Amino acid sequence: MPDDENQSSPQRPSGPRTPPRMTRGAFSWIIIVGLALTLLLLLNRGMNQPFDLTITAFWREVENGNIKNVTLRDNVISGVFENVPPYVPGPRKEFEVKYLVTSQNIEGLTERIKSLSRGEVTVRYEPVNNLFYNLLLTLIPWLLILAVLWFVVFRQLRQSGGGAGMLGNFGRSRHRITTKEHTNVTFADVAGIEEPKEEVYEIVEFLKNPKRFQRLGGRIPRGVLLVGEPGCGKTLLAKAIAGEAEVPFFSISGSDFVEMFVGVGASRVRDLFRQAKENSPCIIFLDEIDAVGRRRGVGYNGGGHDEREQTLNAILVEMDGFESNDQVIVIAATNRSDVLDPALVRPGRFDRQVFVPLPDVKGRFEILKVHARKIKIAPPLEPKLQRIARATPMFSGADLAAVINESALLATLAGKDAVELDDLEEARDKVKWGRAKRSRVVEEKERLLVAYHEAGHALVQSILKDADPVHKVSIIPRGPYGGATFSLPEKDRTAYYRSYLLATLRVLCAGRLAEELVGQDVNSGASGDIRQATAMARMMVTEWGMSDSLGFVYHGEETLSRRAVDIGLTREFSEKTSELIDVEVKKLIDAAYEDARRILGEHRDALEAIARALLKYETIDGDEVRKLMAGETIDRPSVSDLIAAEQSRRAGTPVARPVQRPPDETTGPVPSPA
Repeated sequence: MPDDENQSSPQRPSGPRTPPRMTRGAFSWIIIVGLALTLLLLLNRGMNQPFDLTITAFWREVENGNIKNVTLRDNVISGVFENVPPYVPGPRKEFEVKYLVTSQNIEGLTERIKSLSRGEVTVRYEPVNNLFYNLLLTLIPWLLILAVLWFVVFRQLRQSGGGAGMLGNFGRSRHRITTKEHTNVTFADVAGIEEPKEEVYEIVEFLKNPKRFQRLGGRIPRGVLLVGEPGCGKTLLAKAIAGEAEVPFFSISGSDFVEMFVGVGASRVRDLFRQAKENSPCIIFLDEIDAVGRRRGVGYNGGGHDEREQTLNAILVEMDGFESNDQVIVIAATNRSDVLDPALVRPGRFDRQVFVPLPDVKGRFEILKVHARKIKIAPPLEPKLQRIARATPMFSGADLAAVINESALLATLAGKDAVELDDLEEARDKVKWGRAKRSRVVEEKERLLVAYHEAGHALVQSILKDADPVHKVSIIPRGPYGGATFSLPEKDRTAYYRSYLLATLRVLCAGRLAEELVGQDVNSGASGDIRQATAMARMMVTEWGMSDSLGFVYHGEETLSRRAVDIGLTREFSEKTSELIDVEVKKLIDAAYEDARRILGEHRDALEAIARALLKYETIDGDEVRKLMAGETIDRPSVSDLIAAEQSRRAGTPVARPVQRPPDETTGPVPSPA
């Protein structure tokens, strides 16, 4: 060893060295090996058990000369066969005879054995001391097994209090700890939710400088409940708080508390909060808190005291036990705040509820910019992202991240050097409605009905000024749909106006009506439109007060009183009111149906022009729909023209560009409407 290492090493004491202590791991291995050897010994003894011989058979074998040595013990005669009799299973030569052997009959037994065997059998008598020794030898393995079980299970559980040991590991919290060195998420990575970011920023200030708040006696909220739709960024916001404050981040899901053993959830809660207090300042993040924090009561869990309720009680007690100087902030996330227990969201526990909404058009643009840093997009960047932001209403942050990722995959598969606008739009459609099924074989009659169905939607949507503008119409199957009409909202809607809802009802009815103009029979293709129109009309009547007969009264089923839930009610209105709701819903849909029929009849030529264009091009955009409604034509090659040109290019023969015909002169006959 070099001299510098010798000089830098600390001096060891010169006294006698203490023997090294056996580690817990080595002791555990010794116990395991001993237990295995004991089980092997018991198994071997079980396989070599002597054969249980009757006294009659014993005398017969002695007389036949098949036994040479006999041992007499208290109540047992044992010996060894010279040749194993056929009635003895296996190659066992040892035997035992259950027989009363006492000091009075030993001589008589010995004389009879020797007389039957003509003196060829050696008889030996074992005293009681050997019998006690054999009994002790038999009991030692079982005593060893009991000792091992006591040490491994009971002693470890008693020492750990349910927190360590083998079975005690179930009581340990299964959280994931992200230290401040590895918390690389900050508020710069969170976009589209500026108000929630501002609301939780004071938590960052408290964790960084707690004395600033304690100077005037103020108390920071002990718990913050993040409420919002799935994918809105609740978990990301909690990580950003820990990243900005540079504190440890304890993350656990609500379902991780519940286990098959009773009391494990409460034990994990206590262990989690104990470790958090030891590592303060820190943040505890409880994801999907509704898994254990549901409202208690007869109508919610059957009235029983189950494991989930015990876990909830432990959370309530632990959050009440925070001192004013405990720098531990509990952040919980849920998308079902309506089912949480009132004791959980009262002041002193989760003092503050922060609503994380779906992003608006500006927020979607900012979110797209954050995710667009990871991929290469062809310039100009911002106009493309602004268009996608406008075309993705009601998209969450997770949906937008999926759009950016899918666009990069599509551009890669197409062999492009950068992501273009058509890749972004195709990725948006794929995330929202599914992958386009271009290879699916569709019958000509079904294809014709789909074209008129989508043409009906597009026509009525373009005519009604209160409906969203048409963005694109396609008859290419996508996901579960045979075709789709895409709209491009001009703005985000925070409230639905009656005029917009009535216009949307007419658009939904137009698809089935357009099919009736072509075919003699209706089909199931309008099931999605029927379901959407019925749900919208019912919400107009029951929740939004847009019915003159029912008036300004709520008849939904989401805000039942606690008493109604406890006694098992599903609604709080009469059968007569329920019938009136059905009548009003049908009245709205019937009016929309007749109005859509009138619009299609008045613009029959435009409907057929759009349908012919869809049959030829399969996909047309909103500008082309408006051109067709104005009587103009579309001047671009169709899908079949592009395929023919590609085949000719490969064959080496030039192909003249096809002459564009008016809509009524397209190749192939289009059946006249029925």
